[in-house]
Amino acid sequence: MFTSTRDAEELLRTASLRVTAQRSAVLLMLERHPHVDVRSLKALVVSHIGSVSTQALYDVVGALVGAGLVRRIESAGLASLFELEGGDNHHHVVCRRCGALEDVDCVTGEAPCLWPPTTTGFVVDEAEVTFWGTCSSCSETTDDG
Repeated sequence: MFTSTRDAEELLRTASLRVTAQRSAVLLMLERHPHVDVRSLKALVVSHIGSVSTQALYDVVGALVGAGLVRRIESAGLASLFELEGGDNHHHVVCRRCGALEDVDCVTGEAPCLWPPTTTGFVVDEAEVTFWGTCSSCSETTDDG
């Protein structure tokens, strides 16, 4: 998507968001480290720009999600994870044992991938699909110790 702070700043301008060091750093870190929780994202941003408060980070992520630049991934039982919104309509597969998460292609190729039997007046434009299973690392290990 982009490779430099300048590219991140341009993306912010295109989304009509004020350019800040924190916003640029979050975009860059999510480009390099997709599927990251807020705690890990904070550590990455701090290593890149020096400091950011937890509240500022939540504010930045909220603004980026609201602008459609970042996607929040909320899988049952796991902390919210974040990734850049690439507009590619992909889904995720999650390991039940370790929580590893990977991208998988859309089930049908276009959004929404599923249709409810009734929409009760809603205009459906998206369906989130999460596949659950066991990753290859966990499959190779046993609980026997």
